[in-house]
Amino acid sequence: MTSSIDDELWSAIADPSRRRVLDLLIHHGEATASSLAAKVPFSRQAVSKHLLVLEGVGLVRRRKQGREVRYRVIPDQLGAVTEIMDRLSNEWSQRLATIKRLAEEGRGDASNAGAVNDPNTGRAIAR
Repeated sequence: MTSSIDDELWSAIADPSRRRVLDLLIHHGEATASSLAAKVPFSRQAVSKHLLVLEGVGLVRRRKQGREVRYRVIPDQLGAVTEIMDRLSNEWSQRLATIKRLAEEGRGDASNAGAVNDPNTGRAIAR
């Protein structure tokens, strides 16, 4: 994924209402905007707009069935998003562990501030 696509994707799933629509599609499979609107506290028009955004980033696909437009999640794209989120989670966990380690090392250094090591024993002694 390119940076522009990543930005659009994160923007699309950042909205809690949009995530709710996506969750409903995941759990119910295919659905119309009207059937989704019956399960959320916003209008069918708002649901339709959210579906267009999700379709624009490749998470949702539509198909016409008679007079209805039915939407469903694209599993491969959702899987790719999950992998990206897992990778980011791991990267942030590593960063936070590094910060914690550095802070703890700094705390150890601060407790010995003003101390020097005894050349015979290697222990810290106060100045």
